[in-house]
Amino acid sequence: MTSGANRLAFAALIGANVALAFGPWFVRMADTGPVAAGFWRVTLAAPVLLAAAFGTGWRPTGLGRGLWLMLAVAGVSFAADLASWHLGILRTTLANATLFGNSATLIFPLYGFLIARAWPSRMQGVALLLAAIGAALLMGQSYSLNPRNLAGDLLCLLAGILYTLYFICMARARDTMAPLPALALSTIAGIVPLLVFALALGEKVMPNDWTPLVGLALASQLIGQGLMIYALGRLSPLVVGLALLTQPVVAAAIGWIVYDERLGFPDLIGAGLVAVALVLVRRTPAVAPADAGPRMAAKDIS
Repeated sequence: MTSGANRLAFAALIGANVALAFGPWFVRMADTGPVAAGFWRVTLAAPVLLAAAFGTGWRPTGLGRGLWLMLAVAGVSFAADLASWHLGILRTTLANATLFGNSATLIFPLYGFLIARAWPSRMQGVALLLAAIGAALLMGQSYSLNPRNLAGDLLCLLAGILYTLYFICMARARDTMAPLPALALSTIAGIVPLLVFALALGEKVMPNDWTPLVGLALASQLIGQGLMIYALGRLSPLVVGLALLTQPVVAAAIGWIVYDERLGFPDLIGAGLVAVALVLVRRTPAVAPADAGPRMAAKDIS
């Protein structure tokens, strides 16, 4: 992959996480149930994504059974992730929800290390350590496990695990498929499960105010996931995982501006360490796995 394409993919990854950080704010503003908000997020975005995929000349032909299955698993796991995370957002602090909901920060790189054999360099290992310290400082006093928010913390942690499964499935789909069709089909696959979850929980599904739901679909699904799936086909699991740490930084800024949740000195130091980690991992050349030649070639032409 050329350095220009790498820079573009990294910029897309950061843009994705900035957009996704607005999701919890829109969920809290929605006048539907939290799972129903997730249903509208994918339902409103699906026609736009499908039209964009067809506009690029893509047609749903020639896809193998394994690829269809991978996209279906991705869609269902993403639906379960949204359901669990949106429920957790209303049951714990915004900081905890962001931290646990992005536990893929550590889980997805571990997948890269153990399964894809994308071993980190020494500099990337330093970046991962700095990012972990920065994330802990960033949460600061907001990080707490207590009876009041334990259920929400566990729901968000489950969401992070499901999000990792979604990442793995979409990364594999991106080996042979362009980003827009992959995102469109996985989004469609998540519509029915989310509606079933919302109805089973007895949530209010039809909104009185569409503004937060449109904002959620636009920021989180169209822009956020669109840029994320583009980057997944071009960057290593370590880089993707570390970049997820930009979400707590942006979420903290939103909390400061909207809810007057001021950042303390440890939070600012933590944000600085995350920024340093991203610079280090961005400047370190990626080393492909020994047997990744054909797969890397497939990513380059997708």
